[in-house]
Amino acid sequence: MNIEALRELCLRLPGVTEDIKWGADLCFLIGGKMFCVTSIDAPHTVSFKVVDEQFDEMVAKPGIIPAPYMARNKWVNVQEWGVLTSAEWYTYVKQSYTLIKSKLPKNVQKEIDALV
Repeated sequence: MNIEALRELCLRLPGVTEDIKWGADLCFLIGGKMFCVTSIDAPHTVSFKVVDEQFDEMVAKPGIIPAPYMARNKWVNVQEWGVLTSAEWYTYVKQSYTLIKSKLPKNVQKEIDALV
């Protein structure tokens, strides 16, 4: 996985937009809410939300830490891209997308679902 592959993965999901925030972070959003963030400048790290039960297990892996400023909301920061397989990247990014989407207002969720 690299930054271009991550971008393609995120943009394939229905209703996803991208934005540059804080000057150097590429953010992927669903309904205006972030579900995945990567640094544009090296070293490239990636942050995304995980389910509460996975958080401790994820941050125990080498190369993954609690996401700065977002850990209280169960976000992790992957510092070494190779610690996850391509299948795991897809699973975790899709899961983060789904978690954030589920918190959106029902009418926004229906609009996104209509895009499929």
